[in-house]
Amino acid sequence: MQSRTLARELALLMLGQTSDRDERQPGIGLADLTDSSLTDLLHRALAGLNQHVREALDRSAEDLQNAEQRLLDSELQDAGDIQQLPKVRQHLRDGLALAEMALNRLSAGLELPRVLVLADQPEVRGDAIARTRAVLQNREQIDRSLDAVMEGWRLMRLPRIDRDILRLAAVDLDTFGTPPAVACNEAVELAHRYSDDQGRRMIHGVLRRLTTAAGRP
Repeated sequence: MQSRTLARELALLMLGQTSDRDERQPGIGLADLTDSSLTDLLHRALAGLNQHVREALDRSAEDLQNAEQRLLDSELQDAGDIQQLPKVRQHLRDGLALAEMALNRLSAGLELPRVLVLADQPEVRGDAIARTRAVLQNREQIDRSLDAVMEGWRLMRLPRIDRDILRLAAVDLDTFGTPPAVACNEAVELAHRYSDDQGRRMIHGVLRRLTTAAGRP
């Protein structure tokens, strides 16, 4: 995993530790954030990421147990009874689907401990803090630029995680000089980890319109 990709993820978790209740407060009074307070946000974000590891592994174990039960149920059905064949097939399909889901979650969960180790690198920590500071200090302006391309929607009506992903993409474009295609792809990847299908589509559409409005290719 690239250091900047990890820094974005840590910055997203750091932003989740801050208040976002009043969009009228520029930077929510945090324009003069100290290094100490930002470091505290980082430590809390790392604690949250550690908890995410545990939850991902717990969900994988639960899915594997459910898959095992489904496969066992299919074995207990009387396969010699032709009327039972559709039920047997359905149990098998359900069990295999659950097993696949569990393996996918387990794969992602096993990656997270490595993320925690890499997150201890000074370069990653410094980049995460810089991105968080950029969002908090310029949030009012960022939100206005995003609202301008929402097409009948308001940024504050989106789930908090989606708002912060969009804000980080905006500072990627305006502050860190990230190429639009890279910024959009990174935002969609964050949405893949922390949001849902609807959130991913919304984020992709908003950033596409944002880059078009700014005259970026």
